Amino acid sequence: MAASASIVASLPQINSLKLVGEDHKPRSRLNLVDAHSSWSDPALSRLYASQLPFTFATSRWYKGQNSRPRPHLVKNNSWKHQAFVSSKRLPQVTPTGDNSRICCYHTHRKRSSYAKRLTTRFSTDKTTLPSYRSRIDNLFAKQYHVRCAAAGPDEPHAISTTCPDGTFERQIVDIMEPKARELEEFLHSELPSHPKLYRGQLKNGLRYIILPNKVPPNRFEAHMEVHVGSIDEEDDEQGIAHMIEHVAFLGSKKREKLLGTGARSNAYTDFHHTVFHIHSPTRTKDSDGDLLPFVLDALNEIAFNPKFLASRVEKERRAILSELQMMNTIEYRVDCQLLQHLHSENKLSRRFPIGLEDQIKKWDVDKIRKFHERWYFPANATLYIVGDIDNISKTIYQIEAVFGQTGLENETAASPPTTPNAFGAMASFLVPKLSVGLGGSLSHEKSAISDQSKVTKKERHAVRPPVTHNWSLPGTGRVADPPQIFQHELLQNFLFNMFCKIPVKKVQTYGDLRIVLMKRIVLSALHFRINTRYKSSNPPFTSIELDHSDSGREGCTVTTLTVTAEPKNWQSAIKVAVQEVRRLKEFGVTNGELARYRDALLKDSEHLAAMIDNVPSVDNLDFIMESDALGHKVMDQLQGHESLVAVAGTVTLEEVNSIAAEVLEFISDFGKPTAPAPAAIVACVPKKVHLDGVGETEFRISPSEISAAIRSGLEEPIEAEPELEVPKDLVTLLQLHELRVQHRPSFVPLDPETNVSKVYDKETGIIQRRLSNGISINYKISRNENQSGVMRLIVGGGRAMESSEARGAVVVGVRTLSEGGRVGNFSREQVELFCVNHLINCSLESTEEFICMEFRFTLRDNGMRAAFQLLHMVLEHSVWLDDAFDRARQLYLSYYRSIPKSLERSTAHRLMLVMLNGDERFVEPTPESLQNLSLQSVRDAVMSQFVGRNMEVSIVGDFSEVEIESCILDYLGTVKSVSEFYKEYVTSPITFRPSPSDLKFQQVFLKDTDERACAYIAGPAPNRWGFTIDGNDLFESVDTTSIDNGEESKANVSVIEGDDGGRKLQSKIRGHPLFFGITLGLLAEIINSRLFTTVRDSLGLTYDVSFELNLFDRLNLGWYVISVTSTPGKVYKAVDACKNVLRGLHSNKIAQRELDRAKRTLLMRHEAEMKSNAYWLGLLAHLQASSVPRKDISCIKDLTFLYEAATIEDVYLAYEQLKIDDDSLYSCIGIAGTQAGDEISDTSSLEEEESYGGDQGVIPMGRGLSTVTRPTT
Repeated sequence: MAASASIVASLPQINSLKLVGEDHKPRSRLNLVDAHSSWSDPALSRLYASQLPFTFATSRWYKGQNSRPRPHLVKNNSWKHQAFVSSKRLPQVTPTGDNSRICCYHTHRKRSSYAKRLTTRFSTDKTTLPSYRSRIDNLFAKQYHVRCAAAGPDEPHAISTTCPDGTFERQIVDIMEPKARELEEFLHSELPSHPKLYRGQLKNGLRYIILPNKVPPNRFEAHMEVHVGSIDEEDDEQGIAHMIEHVAFLGSKKREKLLGTGARSNAYTDFHHTVFHIHSPTRTKDSDGDLLPFVLDALNEIAFNPKFLASRVEKERRAILSELQMMNTIEYRVDCQLLQHLHSENKLSRRFPIGLEDQIKKWDVDKIRKFHERWYFPANATLYIVGDIDNISKTIYQIEAVFGQTGLENETAASPPTTPNAFGAMASFLVPKLSVGLGGSLSHEKSAISDQSKVTKKERHAVRPPVTHNWSLPGTGRVADPPQIFQHELLQNFLFNMFCKIPVKKVQTYGDLRIVLMKRIVLSALHFRINTRYKSSNPPFTSIELDHSDSGREGCTVTTLTVTAEPKNWQSAIKVAVQEVRRLKEFGVTNGELARYRDALLKDSEHLAAMIDNVPSVDNLDFIMESDALGHKVMDQLQGHESLVAVAGTVTLEEVNSIAAEVLEFISDFGKPTAPAPAAIVACVPKKVHLDGVGETEFRISPSEISAAIRSGLEEPIEAEPELEVPKDLVTLLQLHELRVQHRPSFVPLDPETNVSKVYDKETGIIQRRLSNGISINYKISRNENQSGVMRLIVGGGRAMESSEARGAVVVGVRTLSEGGRVGNFSREQVELFCVNHLINCSLESTEEFICMEFRFTLRDNGMRAAFQLLHMVLEHSVWLDDAFDRARQLYLSYYRSIPKSLERSTAHRLMLVMLNGDERFVEPTPESLQNLSLQSVRDAVMSQFVGRNMEVSIVGDFSEVEIESCILDYLGTVKSVSEFYKEYVTSPITFRPSPSDLKFQQVFLKDTDERACAYIAGPAPNRWGFTIDGNDLFESVDTTSIDNGEESKANVSVIEGDDGGRKLQSKIRGHPLFFGITLGLLAEIINSRLFTTVRDSLGLTYDVSFELNLFDRLNLGWYVISVTSTPGKVYKAVDACKNVLRGLHSNKIAQRELDRAKRTLLMRHEAEMKSNAYWLGLLAHLQASSVPRKDISCIKDLTFLYEAATIEDVYLAYEQLKIDDDSLYSCIGIAGTQAGDEISDTSSLEEEESYGGDQGVIPMGRGLSTVTRPTT
């Protein structure tokens, strides 16, 4: 997720003020903290960590990641793990982990983005105060020292200044006391502009934006944004903008030529934009030539000179029709409903980018070409280049050389404006014409554009169609429409949305930024109140979210109250949400809340400013695009921090509470004539619900009942929020002294034979230690992320350790621990505030093999020591509560019952049960299993795994050796070696279903109003370290294996076999413990490429098909899964085609170019992640785990070498280990439609399965899935 490098890195997430109840994993990139964690405040983490400058950002408008209704939002990035909203991968068949680890395939690690970084707590260390005081003293002087860009667009340059270290004291308001007039002048002054951002415009009208950025090194991003989308389509053109995106992008030969260079590319379409983007190395390893001109040439061909070949149009027509059916999930339909009601007064409600099926089928080449001619020309586009660029003048020259003559052939000469408005082009194309609330600068920007449009002769180019909004403004007298109800048989939960819509307020001045800060404080306080007050009992809601977001895509700011609940509790859930909003509006935030959240935001901002040189190019680019779309000032992180510090001291409690009243008034004063009328109230509900003792029954609800539930929350008595006491430490100095005396912690030899207690690897910087209680320690000192650290505890066992009498005990137990949130004598509220004060992110999850606990912390203000204290308390003084157990069990019961409502989950679920012979440890616990559990049984199942010799802790961060080893000895060395709950378990073996079996082909049928189909094909594979489920060690036979793969493969290995040195190299590669992990990864890349080329592109049987590997570390097994979406009429052919590709690697030999491309992809990914602490944490995992004996330091040091040295024959050695014969292959086809079977049948015969559930039983929905198309590739 990646937020951008923004100014408001200092003020994270200004684009989306979001309140989230902890039970529900948020749908947007704001979900920075794991939703299962009980020891951190998820909202705060999301708030503090996004770097989106003034955009309360749940979303990147252009990627469609708004947290509100957005049907068909995002196209996947070529790297699937970066995709956010679209779910093109195999659905998680089971949350075998509390964090919903995917069972059917190996989960892609979430990108460690700057939007998901833990941030620091603001300190009151008075020794550093003067540096801030001096800045504050000069705040209102004429020259405030915030770095600014050069005045003109032609000669921008960076002004080198340094930001002195320091902190902001709570009493700063008392120090300043500026005169009212001086304060007013300051707040009206302009924010600084990014000092390194270059903006320009060619004679043909093409705007370009360039930003030098060194991360990742030797790579750059080039995005061509054409300002046209579905909103520009006529009634008979619905979906044509998306069609052109497909045809232009995939039809480009110049783009294809880049594939061999290590570049990757993709495209997407939304309401207002079509974006083609290429991520490329600056040059290839084999050449010194600059790749930028070739990338620009490809973008020029794609956007302005596409080949509209009839064959390509037909291919993409088939692909889009398949895409339309694939994404038509119940989540998408819910999002469409929300968007339609929110924007019922304008075209946004009727122009989803995916388009209409009947129209897509009819367009000919001429129709498509005419739309392209109308909208695709340089003056209607912006080029963004961000990356490792040293010579700006040269880059500008290259842009002019490629694009300078484009579109000029038929133009009349005209002089462009001498001083083009920096936001002019973006503003008129990105922000629709609004009937109210956007005066002043908007008209100026429009006039600037109209002047610039004279450059072109294309007079047929019209201004973007006007979009008129009905604003939710006080005093307008507008009466709200009655609540709307969308009811569907595939819905499982009650979902309530209450919307307020206002004009976007551009963030251009210090006063604008100040308002954003105050809104953030309000939303932080509200989230924490709901999360803590109701989590200590059984709340009536599953989640409550309050989101306040600017949307460049929709041209408005939307505040959304979202309530998710079990249908039986819907009225109480609405009442609680309204009651808490009203409490905050009536009584405001407390002095403690103001100080706490303001200081946390400031410390986070300081932390992000310190990381200004470590922000990835794509994050910076995303930020610039978002800010330009909304008209916000673009600043870098340091400017953002300085600006935030400048305004923070002027914030008062009264003003914060005034802002709270303004934001919340549409809820708290609902029904009053003076209150803003909600833009829409929409409830999405199931048709039937499960009632205990009754079974399935009709769910009835009316608009008047919804209105009554809102009013009941308004009438409930409320009291002011009490102040809470926050513990300074979880382990006091006295307690720590007693622990050290009692346990005498020390480091012991890693290997008794060598008597060496510390192993240091100079090449990687990794240090290995072991404590006297048996806990293994790996750590690495890294300066990549300034003053930041990450830590992960891994406990061997996981769900595989569940006994046959207690299936589900581990996963429910881990969830119970999270739900309780208490340690020792500290309440949940105190623990969470402790995490807030130290800005600790903590997540707890269980997988098939492990229980994991992960922390993100700051090195400032004893943040690392605080994180270690929390880990110590969890290991030694966890509190197990009956009500937390009841909530966890109910949650998994909800997961299970939601399986039949999802085609993908049902199909994948069935496949897992068949393949693993009904083993419930890899699927959702059944109601019967859940009923058999008790608090004692789940506690024993979890805590019995917490044994010293079974635990490994890895830490990566910007700490010193003295600091980290002190924390390790103090807080891990004093943990008992064996838990008081320790109990030996005998686990049953894991087996695949014996062959032959008539169950290997399965079908699932789902009644639905719309037709859809999907399929999964799976089979056995070895684990990552060469062990198979049969107990075989593949390394025992690998050296004697020889495979005839034809002349090309023989030529490939001839160099190796030509001399003794070559044979030794081959022996080293094939004897390396990571040999099968590497070669299977390369094989997966090759198979994925072939599946796309054959099943999607050539045969037109699907829009999306993928091959995934799940390679275990501890368990001696693995499996592969092919997932494919299609139509009911094509899905069987698609399955056969996938099988043919999988089995066709012998008849259709792997070419060297395929292997080279796979190597580049994986190496590029590895190199890009090397500066991430979280990535290094993954590399350190299992380094000393006795249950993963083959993992050693060479598996980290030799990664690049193994990728580069792997041959085609090596890949075939891995391919031979996949079981792909008929007796080993499992497949399941799922079909939904009106003619489908009466139910999803046969689950009971397989002992009733579980759902994989990444969504915790709650279908993630929000305004977004419909507003942007999926990635084209």
